[in-house]
Amino acid sequence: MKAVQDYYPDELAHCLGCGRLNEHGHHLRTFWDGNTSETRFIPQPFHTALPGFVNGGLLASLVDCHATGTAAAAAYQAEGREIGTLPAHRFVTASLRVDYLRPTPLGPELLLRGHVRSISGRKVVVEVTVSVGPETTVRGEVVTVEMPDSMRPPSTGTPSRAERVP
Repeated sequence: MKAVQDYYPDELAHCLGCGRLNEHGHHLRTFWDGNTSETRFIPQPFHTALPGFVNGGLLASLVDCHATGTAAAAAYQAEGREIGTLPAHRFVTASLRVDYLRPTPLGPELLLRGHVRSISGRKVVVEVTVSVGPETTVRGEVVTVEMPDSMRPPSTGTPSRAERVP
């Protein structure tokens, strides 16, 4: 099964959190079931905040990138298109709020779940939870927007917003 990020064009696949072409990245893979999204991540020892606990910045990064993948999947669905069809959707973060509900232990696999709260034009608001087993340790809300043309590489083969079919 392919993840949302597997469909990102190469020139837009270098993100620290979800870029498959970033050799030092987290390589998040967001899977969409039509209503919610899911990804899994195992923090490594160098992701430490304090001994035994995951760094909060890493957790925010995971929430951020899982939300942008979720937004892309939701945008395709809203248009009645298959994920990965052209023109490609790629979202970036306009606002990120993260609530740390309890310390997240280092070692066990983290489960991130995304739920779309709203879609309005170029904006998708996504709620993400991070859980370890049955415990939710982090909750975030991310306001995402379709990537503006000014952020797209000049040599991109991905159609710009102006070239897209409405």
